[in-house]
Amino acid sequence: MPLAKRVIPCLDVNHGKVVKGINFVNLRDAGHPVDLAKRYSDEGADELVFLDITASSEKREILRETVKSVAKAISIPFTVGGGINNVSDARLVLCNGADKVSVNTAAVRDPSIITELAEVFGQQCVVIAIDAKRRKEDRPDAITVETPEGKVWFEVYTYGGRNPTGIDAIRWAIQAAGLGAGEFLVTSMDKDGTEDGFDLELTRKVSESVNVPVIASGGAGIPEHFLEAFTFGKADAALAASVFHYSKYPVPIVKEYLRKKGVIIRP
Repeated sequence: MPLAKRVIPCLDVNHGKVVKGINFVNLRDAGHPVDLAKRYSDEGADELVFLDITASSEKREILRETVKSVAKAISIPFTVGGGINNVSDARLVLCNGADKVSVNTAAVRDPSIITELAEVFGQQCVVIAIDAKRRKEDRPDAITVETPEGKVWFEVYTYGGRNPTGIDAIRWAIQAAGLGAGEFLVTSMDKDGTEDGFDLELTRKVSESVNVPVIASGGAGIPEHFLEAFTFGKADAALAASVFHYSKYPVPIVKEYLRKKGVIIRP
């Protein structure tokens, strides 16, 4: 039997408050992380992702007490990312209630951390976050994708979307999977916060290129977008923030829509 698809709310946390922006900028307050986390757990979300979005750029530790408080308030799997640079940082987060750690900047800077984390905590604990943006300029060494707007490739960004790396996202996903990544959280910076749908070409290409689960992120606005991510996008899970934070389409509404469309979803 196929694995159930997962619906995952995301808490982008900035100095203790949940925020949401568009294309990674113009952040606005969306509530308190513990309150939102409890609501999503009670509503039947499959998992929760907590991203301390300024920890890496500010070169500081993740908000340990906030992570601990969120973990106590929920009864669903919990992934935490932001500012995790080594095994010690990951252990701190896991010991404070996280089930998985999400790493982006540190893994791009030193890919060996992926293998190290997988060996110490198990591959299932290691989520590699990829923040990617479409590029149209010619790059012979990049893996291109055909889109309605023509051929594009996807560039990896680090430090919470602040730093373009020149790295091809698809090649990076393939490399990271080979090093021990247990899952990918693939966020389209072009679609982030727009609520006009996931970047299906990006999600699909990553999903087809690796043999571990892929979470689609960036752009969800209506229940149909989740369906598209699971069908055309071939995602194993779909993550969203705005659509849940502001109660436009609560988790139960999205899951019921997906069930009616024949998608295997957990209760």
